[in-house]
Amino acid sequence: MSDDNGTPDTPKGPRPEPIRFFGTTWVDHDGGYTARRIAVSVGSLAAAAVSCLVLRLAYQGLNIADVGTPVTFLVVVMFAVCSALAFGHTWEAFTKRPDPERRSSLRGLLTIGFVGSLLAYFFRSLTEAPGEKLHREEYDKARAAHEKRTTRRTGNPSRRRRS
Repeated sequence: MSDDNGTPDTPKGPRPEPIRFFGTTWVDHDGGYTARRIAVSVGSLAAAAVSCLVLRLAYQGLNIADVGTPVTFLVVVMFAVCSALAFGHTWEAFTKRPDPERRSSLRGLLTIGFVGSLLAYFFRSLTEAPGEKLHREEYDKARAAHEKRTTRRTGNPSRRRRS
């Protein structure tokens, strides 16, 4: 395609929003879409496994430091709860746009619960590009609205017969 200088091969109407790791290949499932989905699935699962290993090392560090059972219990519960909440928030963000203010207020929780976010990304990428359904709905609405705006009338309205 050419640039946006109005040349004939410039597409008219709305353009699809790119998705991380997929670009706009989600529109027609071309350009290595399947390979990208496999890579994202494997990558997010591997990152979650490495993250769990890091958390295990941190747990062992707490045991070596002999901080006591209550502190160790609180740390484990904190990571479990934050991971569960991050999973839910990330999963919900694939189906509807999250509120920017709420997202910024939950940034710390999502950072602590990174394992949950990675697992949500893994499970979603097994069926589609994460966020594809939301982007497709928005893109289809924008295309329909654009078509409705650009359809032309036929004939001269002043010559139309009146009943």
